[in-house]
Amino acid sequence: MAEEKHHHHHLHHKEEPSETSVFSETAVYSETACPPEVDYKKEENHHKNLEHLAELGAAAAGIYAVHEKHKAKKDPEHAQRHKIEEGVAAALAVGAGGFAFHRAP
Repeated sequence: MAEEKHHHHHLHHKEEPSETSVFSETAVYSETACPPEVDYKKEENHHKNLEHLAELGAAAAGIYAVHEKHKAKKDPEHAQRHKIEEGVAAALAVGAGGFAFHRAP
């Protein structure tokens, strides 16, 4: 047991290069190869959906922030907790609004 080597450094382990390569050395590449077809209508629809989801998230977070502000006034015993949750919800609303603005065309 004492003579055995224990290798614990897996990230620095170098393997021998394999004889079989995935890439062919005799492959011919054409400069006129067409890029893959892109469905621009589908891309536009995807971005529009993301924008609408971000707008919905911003609205929901804003409503929750107002709700927590109301709860802070109604429940003075836990007001500090409600103020913190209000601040978090307001930050989320700003972030979601920024994402929606980013996705806008």
